[in-house]
Amino acid sequence: MKKTFEESISVKKEVIEKKAYEALIEAGDVIADSIAKGGKLMICGNGGSAADAQHLAAEFLVRLTSEVNREGIPAISLAQDTSTLTACLNDYGADSIFKRVMSSMAQEGDVLLAITTSGNSSNIIEALKLAKLKGIYSLGFLGGDGGSALEYCSNAFIVPSEITARIQESHITAGHAMLQYIEDKLLNSGWLTKDIK
Repeated sequence: MKKTFEESISVKKEVIEKKAYEALIEAGDVIADSIAKGGKLMICGNGGSAADAQHLAAEFLVRLTSEVNREGIPAISLAQDTSTLTACLNDYGADSIFKRVMSSMAQEGDVLLAITTSGNSSNIIEALKLAKLKGIYSLGFLGGDGGSALEYCSNAFIVPSEITARIQESHITAGHAMLQYIEDKLLNSGWLTKDIK
């Protein structure tokens, strides 16, 4: 039990030492600018990363903490609609599920957050390729050496670990840190209003 907590802390310390978090500052600036200009954040992932995509989208849309009531920030998880996902899976195959959904809603100025612990999920790579083709900024939440997805990301937050659970823990911490940064930026600029119920 203690070892699990120590490993999680150790990985996060390495993120700080390697300044991996700096990718979140650049991405946070891009996302805040996108939102202020009418764009949205699209988030995708598989399995536990799909849960992270939904978790983060909910916190963008609703709020991060109870201390700040504010307007919603436009974000959508591409992994949340089981009817659409299974239709894509059945008709076009697993590689197409995020690309297909994204192709119908992605607009110029939007941002894609692609979450994959291995960096090698083929449907994530296909979504990143589409983002690149459409000129959409993409942030990868990756692990290890970044995998094949790294090549297609505009920017990447890479967790220096090969252990899936430790990578996921740092991904959700990164998501929270980045959202806090974006929220503060949009509140300070006047784009977001506080005390909205």
